[in-house]
Amino acid sequence: MSSSAQSLDAAAKPCVMVIHPHLELVAAQLEADYRVLRAWVAPARVDLDAVQAVVVAGDAPLDQRALESLPALKLIACFTVGYDQIDLAWAKARGLIVTYAPGANSKDVVDHAVGMIIACRRRFQFGDAILRSGGWTPERRFITPSLTGQRVGIVGLGRIGQGVMAFCEQFGMVTAWWGPRPKPEAPQPRAESLVQLAKASDVLVVCCPSDATNQGLISAEIIEALGPEGLIVNVARGALVDEDALIAALKEGRLSGAALDVFATEPTPPDRWADVPNTLLTPHMAGATRMGVANMLTMLRDNLRSFFAGAVPPFVAPELVAL
Repeated sequence: MSSSAQSLDAAAKPCVMVIHPHLELVAAQLEADYRVLRAWVAPARVDLDAVQAVVVAGDAPLDQRALESLPALKLIACFTVGYDQIDLAWAKARGLIVTYAPGANSKDVVDHAVGMIIACRRRFQFGDAILRSGGWTPERRFITPSLTGQRVGIVGLGRIGQGVMAFCEQFGMVTAWWGPRPKPEAPQPRAESLVQLAKASDVLVVCCPSDATNQGLISAEIIEALGPEGLIVNVARGALVDEDALIAALKEGRLSGAALDVFATEPTPPDRWADVPNTLLTPHMAGATRMGVANMLTMLRDNLRSFFAGAVPPFVAPELVAL
């Protein structure tokens, strides 16, 4: 095919712009079906005018002003499960559809959360370090808590919260939960308050979505209520936890441990955690499995295909309906 024919073929394809550089692999996957622009390559004005859909990571900052400069834009397609960085009221006012990938990696996040509970309570990191340093001798024995009987408080009883609850109960742990709204279908009643849940828990697992209303939800008060034997596990969003209060409590022995996959700033500076004891830290990888990423890509394609066919995409952010 000649270069001019290739240009005509590309121009006939719907135009999509990928906003965030770390989605380069997604951009490459979409090129068979779309004319794909990369925001970080400074597209020409004529190309920007043709953009009907943008592909974003819903947990990454989004420049609303830049999107407002795209006259044909009608769809914000999140590759991710979360879309907390998108102002849905703003999108609604501009007639923009917002789609996402609900449940694409929920089971993987559940696995990660439960793995963190087990690793911290059974002190895997401590045991590994002792063995490698030569500290394991015939005279030394190491005793850890049992999982059986551990009281696990779950903050947010969506797909991930329900999965964590089911897993923990299989290990003999005792579960309870709290969320901003009652769930009549839940297997047990909601705790009276988040403070009461923390007071009644040995482990607090943060599984809820993040939005403008719940930043710092796990506050100094909640950390204090959990107490010096408590463990906080966060696989949701870093903004949900008052990170400064958490670090202070760990350093002062007012909290026994924290297992974090998400942070207030990402990537989190390593120096911030250099002298913070009793932590298990992972780089926002709970949902980043091969299967989870494949599911997200499939759902993204379904959303784009439906939109460009003139149909309602299958996975529209539910809040848009209520706005």
